[in-house]
Amino acid sequence: MVENWERLDAERRELEELAQLAQEEGDPSLAEEIERTTAELRRQLDRLEEESLLGGEFASHDAILSIHPGAGGLESQDWAEMLLRMYLRWAESRGFKVDLNDVQPGEGGGIKSATLTVHGRNAYGLLLPEKGVHRLVRISPFDASRRRHTSFASLDVIPMLQEEGSIEIDPKDLRVETYRSSGAGGQHVNVTDSAVRITHLPTGIVVSCQNERSQIQNRQTALRILEARLFELASREREKEIEKLRGERKGIGFGNQIRSYVLHPYRMAKDHRTGMEVGNVDAVLDGDLDDFIDAYLRWRAGGAGS
Repeated sequence: MVENWERLDAERRELEELAQLAQEEGDPSLAEEIERTTAELRRQLDRLEEESLLGGEFASHDAILSIHPGAGGLESQDWAEMLLRMYLRWAESRGFKVDLNDVQPGEGGGIKSATLTVHGRNAYGLLLPEKGVHRLVRISPFDASRRRHTSFASLDVIPMLQEEGSIEIDPKDLRVETYRSSGAGGQHVNVTDSAVRITHLPTGIVVSCQNERSQIQNRQTALRILEARLFELASREREKEIEKLRGERKGIGFGNQIRSYVLHPYRMAKDHRTGMEVGNVDAVLDGDLDDFIDAYLRWRAGGAGS
């Protein structure tokens, strides 16, 4: 981080010298280069400032995301799949690696659930602001009468533990089942014959993985996710302060949403915590979430999110 700051400071000095040279020589050809370099420097400084706002013990960890549709059948299942695509595109834009651990297809379309792991520095810290209920308002593509529908889906985010085996799990507490992958989510998951579902009997936590090509790999990945979820559960029981790992669970329905995405009668995405609004909702649904994340981090740093 120090090296990064020193590099950016050196680039700033070089930019100032270039601007002074352009002014002294009256050379307008340098203006375009100065403008481009300034924009890139500002972007990198914004990322550095963003990192300083994250805080928390687990901010730098990988993140485990779970997406679930609310009530409403096909409408909500389709919305859940749209959210999955949105976060995949966001992760791609940030240069993060994503493992789609398990995607369960919905009846008639969309998805019933999805679990994915986002690998990269600060993945958990950046995705934690996205945790909560997301609301979509649109003219339904599934309604022959072209009526407006409201759909809900939830995103849950927990940190991946950095060391495997951080939580002791008694093998006698596990029920392990294998099944044939259905290729859930169409292009999202490789079709395999070795999907694994693990149930932790004392807590009832169920974890599935069908992304890897071997049963052993699927089992190892499912155990890592189970460890993370058991750690989170133990942390909540031990310390109320670590409630931030998941926060209060709310119903996936009206009044509980953190953000609304409106496609009709107007087009806008609005975060109900920070009040931030973006008119280009198509770009947001295509993964352009950084402004929302940044606004939430600054809102929380100012004490509003405490």
